[in-house]
Amino acid sequence: MSNYDFKESLSPIDIGGMKVRNRFVVPPMGTNFADENGFVTDKLINYYTARAKGGFGLIILEVTAVHPGGRSIPNEVGVWDDEHIEGLKRLTESVHRYGAKICLQLHHAGRQTSEETTGSWPVAPSAVSCPMLNIIPKELTNQECWDLIEDFGDGARRAMIAGFDAVEVHGAHGYLIGQFMSAHSNKRMDEFGGDLQSRMRFPLEVMRNIRSKVGNGFPVLFRMSTRELVQDGVDIEQAKAISRMMVSAGVNAIHASLCTYGSLEWMSVPAAVPGGFNAFAAGEIKKAVDVPVIAVGKINDPYLVESIISSGEADLCALGRESLADPEIPNKVASGRIDEICPCIACEQSCHAYLDLAKPICCLANPLLGKEETLPAAAAKKKVVIVGAGPAGLESAWRLAKSGHDVTLFEKQELLGGTFRIAGLPPTKQEIIRLLKYWIRMCNVFGVKIISGKEITAEEIIAEKADAVILATGSKPISLPISGMDNPKFLQPADILEGKKNFGKNVLICGGGMIGVETAEFIAERRSSVTVIDMLPDWATDLHAFVRAFLIPKLKDEGVQFIGNAKITEFMDDGVKYDNKSDTVTLNGFDSVVLAMGTVSNNPLEKELKNKVSDLYVIGDASRAGTANKATEEALEIVRKING
Repeated sequence: MSNYDFKESLSPIDIGGMKVRNRFVVPPMGTNFADENGFVTDKLINYYTARAKGGFGLIILEVTAVHPGGRSIPNEVGVWDDEHIEGLKRLTESVHRYGAKICLQLHHAGRQTSEETTGSWPVAPSAVSCPMLNIIPKELTNQECWDLIEDFGDGARRAMIAGFDAVEVHGAHGYLIGQFMSAHSNKRMDEFGGDLQSRMRFPLEVMRNIRSKVGNGFPVLFRMSTRELVQDGVDIEQAKAISRMMVSAGVNAIHASLCTYGSLEWMSVPAAVPGGFNAFAAGEIKKAVDVPVIAVGKINDPYLVESIISSGEADLCALGRESLADPEIPNKVASGRIDEICPCIACEQSCHAYLDLAKPICCLANPLLGKEETLPAAAAKKKVVIVGAGPAGLESAWRLAKSGHDVTLFEKQELLGGTFRIAGLPPTKQEIIRLLKYWIRMCNVFGVKIISGKEITAEEIIAEKADAVILATGSKPISLPISGMDNPKFLQPADILEGKKNFGKNVLICGGGMIGVETAEFIAERRSSVTVIDMLPDWATDLHAFVRAFLIPKLKDEGVQFIGNAKITEFMDDGVKYDNKSDTVTLNGFDSVVLAMGTVSNNPLEKELKNKVSDLYVIGDASRAGTANKATEEALEIVRKING
């Protein structure tokens, strides 16, 4: 239990007459949970309802298209037709049953979409392509601008009919309204372009149209990028002026975000960026306006929420990916269960990475995301033995115990976590340790019997007479048929990261994937010279683009060298020989050689247990070496099967 006073975070607030029970906000995040025609699905309703149940005060519905050509993801929610109202009403009714307020975000992607997504060519204020997508959009005619203004107003009217408590106009992240406001993207010479006053005409006319259709008593929020972080983009001083103009037009709250697709890595920052990094921007906006301001940007701890609000930087805090990882954060804060909050580790593996693939989102730390109502209660209590306490083992253990089963978890190491614990040791990766502590805490809460420091045998497992056995024994370093690779002088990344072995001043890392580059970062911080070699043309290709955007420049700044397109043919005591596209090269003179060439499954027990235990499952890296999000998703599926 926590004795810390979260008085400000848990206090109510009024936004344009809308009474919100606390300061915790679920911000709009695309999920791909709607159907292909923009209609609300049961999955979408269950997802938002879980967060209403969890105590969030305000939920802002994800990007909701006011025109079918304005969608930014394939299954974006729609509000461009009266036919959408019925499903949206089912959503608001479900959320309202649990005391949360819900706001619909009015959205048009403008140039930041594609014909593949919408079925039509992108449109924009000017025929200037998005830096990321590089599609030259069709420049909107003057009349088309006015038609879209009507679409925003009509969307607001439908939202009010559907029972939403408010709407949010999406002027952030370089979408259509942001494109009009920014000199980076708006090159028009008519009434909608030129100086700031003319660039602001479109959003101001949107506000006037909305007010004409919903009246003055219906709350309207405005989300904007306080810093676009692109050449000629909106900066914080312009953002303050824009905020004042929008409030004068009738906006009841400002949602202070940042970036465009040209600086997209800042929309969902990785672990390398500190928590609460963008809260100062909300504080700057608060100096300019007298309406509530919402802070957003990796606000990943309830203590940060309380600090931001109590210090006056913002009035509310949006917890984006944090609410994906744990829909019950406000309830846990209110009841003093801070140590039971599942943290977001900013890995990007199942949220943005899945959106990139046009898939429904999920979460490494919370694989139940998007499946909130699909985990059945246990049909009968069973005895379950789990071997291995990495992500797959810990996730399955606590969920099975919560379902009512008798669960025993064996781990051969004294410390739990497996290789995932090692992954939490490089710079910026400490949130992994926090997640492991959460899993262990939940195992303790639900009564999992944990036996560590013991390598259990097949005979001992059979003697347990369990109804189900889960093998989650993880992975081990790969051994390749390359001459000299078995040199006992060579180091493994784990040896270095755990402080078991030291390294020299000139280090060669063989392998440029995630393990290799994170080890390189660790070594380079300690003032050693590092060279990374890999057979691929680029390094860290197994990391999400947002993670690479921060990591690679840091490695280069620290002098880390990369050699790509290099196939190692021989290891020497102080280096390697490798083939590139044209020659065989000798690379030597290193004090230390580190092997980071990948992992393979470590599954020594399956053959011995097959046909000797009732139900046998192999999950996570023990089945196939891969990413941690796949391990936790597999764990959830096994829980579902065992529950019957």
